Amino acid sequence: MTILKTFGAFALGSALMGSAALAGEIVLNSDQSDPAPKKAMEELIADFQAKNPGITVKWNNFDHEGYKSAIRNFLTADAPDVAAWYAGNRMEPFVKAGLFEDVSDVWAANGLDDQLKSAAASMTIDGKKWGVPYTYYQWGIYYRADIFKEQGIEPPKTWDELLAACAKLKAAGITPFAIGTKALWPTGGWFDYLDLRVNGYEFHMDLTSGKVPYTDPKVKAVFDKWAELVKPGYFLENHAALDWQDAIPQMVQGKAAMYLMGNFAVATMKDGGLKEDQIGFLQFPEITAGIPMSEEAPTDTFHIPSGAKNKEDAKKFLAYLASPEAQAKMNATLGQLPVNNKAAKPTDKFLDAGFTMLSNAHALAQFYDRDAPADMAKAGMEGFQEFMVKPDKVDDILAKLEKVRARVYK
Repeated sequence: MTILKTFGAFALGSALMGSAALAGEIVLNSDQSDPAPKKAMEELIADFQAKNPGITVKWNNFDHEGYKSAIRNFLTADAPDVAAWYAGNRMEPFVKAGLFEDVSDVWAANGLDDQLKSAAASMTIDGKKWGVPYTYYQWGIYYRADIFKEQGIEPPKTWDELLAACAKLKAAGITPFAIGTKALWPTGGWFDYLDLRVNGYEFHMDLTSGKVPYTDPKVKAVFDKWAELVKPGYFLENHAALDWQDAIPQMVQGKAAMYLMGNFAVATMKDGGLKEDQIGFLQFPEITAGIPMSEEAPTDTFHIPSGAKNKEDAKKFLAYLASPEAQAKMNATLGQLPVNNKAAKPTDKFLDAGFTMLSNAHALAQFYDRDAPADMAKAGMEGFQEFMVKPDKVDDILAKLEKVRARVYK
C-alpha cells in the first residue's frame, strides 16, 4: 500500500489505520493518484474547507492497485469517514457486508433524487442510497461525420437503420466498425450495449450479479443481434491482434467509419490526425422498442463507511460533493462529466453530447468488468472475443460461461 499524499500534519501510522476522529475532522481515503484527479481532489478539499471552516479534511491518497487491497482492510479495521469507490455491482459486496452507511437522508435533504437521477439506480440497493456519484464519462458510437455525409448516411437511431448504414459502408469498401479485442475489454462494451438494448438495464444487472444463466434464451438473443454485425464482416478482420488504439488509424485513414468506445478515444483520434468536425457522436441505437435507454457510464463515487467516527461531517462532505458547483469544477479539471444534471454544461462538443445523453438516461451500467466479478468478467470477455472470431460456436461459448457462473457466484 502506498500513500502518495496526506493533507495536514498527519502521522503515517495514523493514516494507515484511519486514526481516531477529532472533533471537526474527517478522514478521507481515495485513489486519485493520477495528475488530473489529484488536482481535482486538492481543489475540492480546499473549497469544502473554505465553506466549512470548522471541518478539516485529512486526505490519504493511495495508488490505484494499493487502494483495491487497502479498502478491504480499512473498512473492517479502523474505517475512515469517507472512502472512494464505484457504483453498481462494485459497491454491492460492501453494502451486503454492512460496511457502507445508508446515505438516503443526504439524497433526500439535498434534492439529489432529481439532480443525480441518471445514477440513482446504480447507487440504490434494497431501496436505499449507499453513496454519492461525482463523475462519469459516456460511451457511444463515434463516427466519421465526413464519410457519413459522402455516403448519404444519417446517424442511425434504430437497429435496422444501423444495419442499413453498415451494409452501405461495406458496399463502398469501408469497414463499418473499428475495434481491437486483443485486450478483451472492448468486447465488454459491445456485450453491455447489446444486452441493455435487447433486454434492458434490470435484466443486465441481474445477469452480471449472477442471477440469470448464460444459457437463458434472452442472453442468446443478444448474441443473435451481435451476429448480424459479425457474420457480414462489419468489424475489422484482424481485431483479435489489435489493441483498442491500434484500430484508430483505420478510422483516421477512412478504412473504418465507426467505433463503439468511451469518450477518452476522442483525444487519440485527434492525435491521429482527425479534425473535430470529422468526428461525430451518436447514442447506441434502439433495438427492442419500448425498453428505456440506459447507457454505459463508469461512475466514480464516495461513500461513508459504517465504521466512520464522524458521520455528521462526512455527510456534509457528501452533500457538498453532490452540488452542481462542486461537480462542475471537479469535472472541468478531470475532463469528464458531472453527474449532477444542474451543473454547468461542458463546452467540449463531445462532453456536451454525453452530458445531455447521460442526464436523460434511464439508468447507468458500469461496464462489464466492473459489474461482474473478476473471474466472471475475464471468462465472459474471453467468450465475447471468441464469438467475434467464431460466431457459430455461440452455444458452446454460452455453455462454458454458464459453468463459470455456477462456480463464481456460489
